[in-house]
Amino acid sequence: MGTLPGALGDIVEDFKSVAGEDKLQLLLEFSRELQPLPAELEEAAMEPVPECQSPLFLAVDVADPQRVRLHFSAPAEAPTTRGFASILQQGLDGASASAILDVPDDFYADLGLDSVVSPLRLRGMSAMLARVKRKLRAEI
Repeated sequence: MGTLPGALGDIVEDFKSVAGEDKLQLLLEFSRELQPLPAELEEAAMEPVPECQSPLFLAVDVADPQRVRLHFSAPAEAPTTRGFASILQQGLDGASASAILDVPDDFYADLGLDSVVSPLRLRGMSAMLARVKRKLRAEI
């Protein structure tokens, strides 16, 4: 069983502290907080995550394995996907590769979103984390 880096653990606790539709509102807040891509990635070929219902692309920068940088691109009209990407970005960006690899694949279940988000969308979040981990394993 893996553990959650501090920032991701805090996000999970935030979701645990609200109920029902408030969880959806919190997810929408995260969607609005997704960081824009750095200029050098705007034209770069990013990796698609086809398991997501909406177009989602990610880039994993492992130049420093002790401080991995995560970048996501998702359209504004896909707030659930953007919210999931933002949770991963805010929760894992800057963490070490080993800390990210230790995150349980199903950590998103602890967010309690299964009552407000479809299982298909939740699998999209799982796919995002799986692709980040795959990139890390390939590059470290």
